[in-house]
Amino acid sequence: MKDLLLITPPFTQLNTPYPATAYIKGFLNTKNISSYQIDLGIEVILELFSKKGIQEVFNKKIVTQNISENSQRIFTLRNEYIKTIDQVILFLQGKNPTLARQICSMNFLPEASRFNQLDDMEFAFGNMGLQDKAKHLATLYLEDLSDFIVENIDPDFGFSRYAERLGKSANSFDELYSKLSEKKSFIDNITLKILQQKIELLQPKLICFSIPFPGNLYSGFRCAQFIKENFPHIKTAMGGGFPNTELRDLKDKRVFEFFDFITLDDGELPLELLHTHICHSEQYEECQFKRTFLIENQEVVYKNNSKKTDYKQSDIGTPDYTDLQLDKYISVIEIANPMHSLWSDGRWNKLTMAHGCYWGKCTFCDISLDYIKIYEPISAKILVDRMEELIRTTGETGFHFVDEAAPPALMREVALEILRRNLVVTWWTNIRFEKSFTRDLCFLLKLSGCVAVSGGLEVASDRLLKLIDKGVSVEQVAKVTRNFTESGIMVHAYLMYGYPTQTVQETVDSLEMVRQLFEMGILQSGFWHQFAMTAHSPIGINPEEFGVTPIKQEILFANNDIDFTDKTGINHSKFSFGLKKSLFNYMHGINFELPLQEWFDFKIPRTTVHPDYIHNCLLEDENFKFKGNSKIIFLVKNVIAENRIKTKKKYIYPYMRLTFHLKTNIIDVDFEQSQAEWLLKILEENSFENAKPITLQQLKLDFEKNFENFELFWFSKPMQQLKENGVILNL
Repeated sequence: MKDLLLITPPFTQLNTPYPATAYIKGFLNTKNISSYQIDLGIEVILELFSKKGIQEVFNKKIVTQNISENSQRIFTLRNEYIKTIDQVILFLQGKNPTLARQICSMNFLPEASRFNQLDDMEFAFGNMGLQDKAKHLATLYLEDLSDFIVENIDPDFGFSRYAERLGKSANSFDELYSKLSEKKSFIDNITLKILQQKIELLQPKLICFSIPFPGNLYSGFRCAQFIKENFPHIKTAMGGGFPNTELRDLKDKRVFEFFDFITLDDGELPLELLHTHICHSEQYEECQFKRTFLIENQEVVYKNNSKKTDYKQSDIGTPDYTDLQLDKYISVIEIANPMHSLWSDGRWNKLTMAHGCYWGKCTFCDISLDYIKIYEPISAKILVDRMEELIRTTGETGFHFVDEAAPPALMREVALEILRRNLVVTWWTNIRFEKSFTRDLCFLLKLSGCVAVSGGLEVASDRLLKLIDKGVSVEQVAKVTRNFTESGIMVHAYLMYGYPTQTVQETVDSLEMVRQLFEMGILQSGFWHQFAMTAHSPIGINPEEFGVTPIKQEILFANNDIDFTDKTGINHSKFSFGLKKSLFNYMHGINFELPLQEWFDFKIPRTTVHPDYIHNCLLEDENFKFKGNSKIIFLVKNVIAENRIKTKKKYIYPYMRLTFHLKTNIIDVDFEQSQAEWLLKILEENSFENAKPITLQQLKLDFEKNFENFELFWFSKPMQQLKENGVILNL
């Protein structure tokens, strides 16, 4: 028996668990509250995409004359799918790597319409490794099966979402409520069968659903409905990203036919209080709640009567992935976008460097809500302690820091802590493209295991970046992406079009900026999305200030995305295809020379951006700037010192050669003997393992106790060599 059952309903990700329940379970452990967690999504997928599940799909009564040609082909090849499905899933779970050779033989998997894109595969992926190519082919195979299911079995099915349209902009509960009164779908039956087994085994007192996205809202409600019908003594609660952003104005009583409680924002304290209310109510005279909707006297009420304050991030414990079937997640490679492959391929432990956003000003963002507004970083030591604990408990060394924007100063301290502990980890995160990301900081992050960053360039226009209050300029973004790229860290940019008051000219110029960033090789991945106005952003709160007019709706259920009209009257959606097609080409290093007009089937103006704008942004050399408060990191401990003598005409010059053995090369530098001895002493006393690095000003003062003109020494050719090769980092 467990007090709490934590559930992520179908569907989120195939390759790694969505972290919300693991975060909550880690907290509950600190309070000795018993809990169990399940990712129903992966369990349903594995049940569906199995020999038994696919047999059931094909056993459905399908009138083969009236289905599409593609479905007809898949149905005809059904025995090939039934024969191969279990082995393909094992391969995607990393348990059957030798199958890659058969898959790549192109005569093993049955092929339907998804394989028509194979002509472009060499263009999209280049010379992929055998395993990656096989993953991509196996993904196409699964997508063919998915197409068959959508067309003939369940039109709401999707690998990472289910009935998503029911949750999007659902100001009224009517459509979802109506859907829940209909007959259960094929996918519903699989889901509810697994749920029933878990409930009968665990006998929980409270079942908590984490609903991060519209794509798992319907399944969450369907599961809650099943619980109310079959286990009416069990209480149900909902929390997560969807209610946090969409259900803050909830008024419809019918929602509480399914859920007893809906909590908002950080879930730790609200759930602790719900546990007390349900399991230990006899100990308290008055029920205490934190940010919780419930029914009282036949009305929806919002209770926030607890005087307890939310827990600090340092006190919520380490995420706990116990109970989740970590060895059964499947890695897929869907599209030729290098950042998207990180999201869908491989297992990542999820952690957060800082709660909220340290910038918190972007006008399109939900900065009025706690998950953005309340900024609270964790110390590097605690964070790396948690990394080590997760490595022990999961066996995985990959980490995705799921920050809104990871703080550069904390990233630096985390990187140093990883290096001090000699950890071998791989990690990536989301950032702001701010000037703190110098060449040296990026190099340090790479050494610690950082492989990729993603950040919002949004609209590549300085006027609109100011209007967004992004706090960056296009020139600054170019320099930062260059620094990351030169350090060997992949950069993905979120790109936006259709921002309020954006003109056609600005859209074209933004595309030209993006073209140049890719042509210069300082951006490797990107994704365009059309601006959406949300209720909790500065634009949603004060639309008139941004030249938009909201289309008002009565809010009884969800309230986040708001329809609007822009005073420019431009139909921005017509740019979608051309922007995405051009980006696909740029990501693969081709067609930079084509005029921008080639990507659109309607007339666009010529760009006003100089063809060398991004190139010129990168010309400024910052190697010779002296910043006294910058921290100096010495990354090499073992140095070979050799005294030598140089003879020139009649004069003899003693000097010292210092040899630094780096991972991939050897650096030899020559110094005057006394200065070399000073540098060796500094290297020994100020290893990167020191908790408090020396500043450049402190270094200067120490140097000038014995010598003159520190700047001449610091910017000398040998020192520049050491700095350029990462022996000395100036942060």
